[in-house]
Formats: sequence, structure tokens, C-alpha cells
Amino acid sequence: MNAVHPSALIAEDEPLLAENLRAELARLWPELQIVAMAAHGQAAVDQALALKPSICFLDIRMPGLSGLEAAAAMAEDWGHDAPFPLLVFVTAYDQYALQAFEHAAVDYVLKPVQPDRLAQTVQRLKTALAKQQNAPSGMQAAVDQLRALLGAPAPAAPSLRLLQIGVGNAILMVPVDEVQYFEAADKYVRVLTASKEHLLRISLRELLPQLDAQRFWQVHRSLVVRADAIARAQRDEAGKITLHLHGSADKLVVSRLYSHLFKSM
Repeated sequence: MNAVHPSALIAEDEPLLAENLRAELARLWPELQIVAMAAHGQAAVDQALALKPSICFLDIRMPGLSGLEAAAAMAEDWGHDAPFPLLVFVTAYDQYALQAFEHAAVDYVLKPVQPDRLAQTVQRLKTALAKQQNAPSGMQAAVDQLRALLGAPAPAAPSLRLLQIGVGNAILMVPVDEVQYFEAADKYVRVLTASKEHLLRISLRELLPQLDAQRFWQVHRSLVVRADAIARAQRDEAGKITLHLHGSADKLVVSRLYSHLFKSM
């Protein structure tokens, strides 16, 4: 029986850097099959979910989704039919940030890619793939690593108390306390109260730092729910958690990255 060659996806929005990384990997690791080259974060997510590569090289700064956000999106939608890919972040971050990657046990390479450093990464990846074959269930470890990276402390900002929502020539004043949940909708955010729905001209990424993290919980990359609007969290046999809200028929699905928020006391 022929051995299955490892495969990789490269996500990099600068074509010259992407081609340089591909060429260096071909020289250092001829058996590695580059199955996709993605020019932005969403393309990386779509191709990774379709092709299920062994490894993803993700540029930290890309149009749309960042490398971290793309990895989180993969983790939320990854099935059980293939091991979650090993992640290597390609970054120009300073040493302080690099220490965070090391502590989270995720490898990285600096831009522009240095062959000697990439050779070390290749060896680490080969070792990790060998371990993965012996213990294929690494999904939870990957989720824990991503959660550590995504949960890095951000500068404190004043908590938003009132939403000013433009409707035609008017501006509605909606208290944040009335919001049951926020849902990302492209470059906008849907604002759901118990009786109404509004559209806020801001991205969820921009809104999130303005909310009180103790009261508003992110439960999916596209969902933030007010904690005291949750009536119960229901876990099914597969481990998927669904939230039921007070006074609402809406049901919200919690992704793997945020399932740790719901534990019985």
C-alpha cells in the first residue's frame, strides 16, 4: 500500500511571497503536496474545508479574515472525517508576539521566509504529523491553541450603553441592555431585541471591544449574545450546544471555540 503524501495550503496575499514559500517548501520537502494557494482569508477557509490539507500556512495579515480568524473559522466548521490541519503562521510580528505563538504551541515563520528557519519548521511538522498518526484526535488541542491566541488581552475600552442606529433620516436610540444578541451580516451587524431587529453600520469586529465582555459573550465568530438573555444551553449527543433565549424562538449554535463557556456548576 502506497503511503499518503502530506498536503498543504498556503494563504498569502502577496504573490511573490507566496511563490517563494511554495518554492522553498518544494526544495526542503519534495513529498509535500501544495494543494491550494489562497490570496485571502475566506478563500483559505473555503479551500481548507473542501480539500482537508494536512498543514495550513496562514499569513497573519490578509484582506478580510486574518490568519487567526481564518483558522478559527476552519475550527468551527471542521468535520470529523479528517484530522484538523497543523497550523503555521507566517508573520512579521515582533518578538513579544512571537512568544505568544510559542506558548500556544503553534509554529510560525517570519517574513520574508528564511530557508534555515523554514527547515526547522519542516522538521517540527514532520514530527507532529507522525504523532498525529498515532493519536489522530487532535481537534481539542487545536481549539485550545486557537482560543489561547484569540483570547489575548486587548486594551480596555468603555462599555457601550446606547446604540445609535440610523433609519432613514432618523437615529434610533437603542439601549444595549435590550439587545438579546448581535449577528454579523457582511459589513453590518444585525441587532436583535425581544421585539425588533435593527441593522448597525459597523462590523462585529469593531463592535466587540465596545461591549462589556462579562455581559456579552461571543459564542461563534458571527454571534455575540447577552448572557442573561440565555434561558438554557442544550447539548446534543454529538456535543453541539444550542442556546435557547428568554422570550424568543431563536436558537443559537455555539461553536467549538466557545463551548468552554457552558459548563455546569
